[in-house]
Amino acid sequence: MKHTTPNLLQPMIRAQAHLARTARAWACVMALACLVPVQAQVQAQAPAAGDAATNSDTAYPTRSPTDPWEPFNRKVFDFNESLDQAVIKPVANTYQRVTPRLVQTGLGNFFGNLRDLWSTVNLFLQFKPKAGLEMGTRVLVNSTLGIYGLVDLASPMGLERYSEDFGQTLGRWGVGSGPYLVMPVLGPSTLRDASSYVLVDRNGDPIKEINPIAHRNVAQGLKVVDQRARLLSATNTVDAIAFDRYSFVRDAYLQRRRFQIYDGNPPPEDAKD
Repeated sequence: MKHTTPNLLQPMIRAQAHLARTARAWACVMALACLVPVQAQVQAQAPAAGDAATNSDTAYPTRSPTDPWEPFNRKVFDFNESLDQAVIKPVANTYQRVTPRLVQTGLGNFFGNLRDLWSTVNLFLQFKPKAGLEMGTRVLVNSTLGIYGLVDLASPMGLERYSEDFGQTLGRWGVGSGPYLVMPVLGPSTLRDASSYVLVDRNGDPIKEINPIAHRNVAQGLKVVDQRARLLSATNTVDAIAFDRYSFVRDAYLQRRRFQIYDGNPPPEDAKD
């Protein structure tokens, strides 16, 4: 029994080790980010042959300058949609239908608490000490009094949740988003955010520290299903109102990211994000 608490706290304690990995990955991301303006400029200048550009505009009437890789992105988007309809969405529907609401709430709180830990790290990387301390207190309260995050006691106490990731941290320090990019399975992103996820955010997830691997995979699977179940009503709304689902998701994602990076007060659209 005396080993139970250290084992349960181990993922959160080991999160400190992720800071070292973050520092190493920062240099890699910044180097890649330097290529973003160049790549965006090349893509913007690419459709200079009149007929080719006209044919492209006809094939993709909703084409956006932020989405120079739209033909590729649409193929990945279609793959993701097929996977979601065949596997992920049915599992999420079943989970939502048969799992008691109390259990769903507890799991959602638990995974949210793990995300809050990584958000706290990014708030300090963004030099937002007040928000960072508030989030750190939130994690501490929910991880102890809230039984490892299963119960959200911090919200009723007025401790606000700030959802932050390393892509937002780079945006905070002026790194442009780069072209829009749809990632296989993971969905909408940008060159900056995808690079940040692969190099840094993935390593900031305490679930990666769970052993044995079988338990880690179960936790990852539960996390995916829980997140998808929470989006069921939203995706049903998109299905009902979107003429072109791809462009709707793209535009909504890019607007939401600008809103997040600028803390709800984004500059005019022509400003660098």
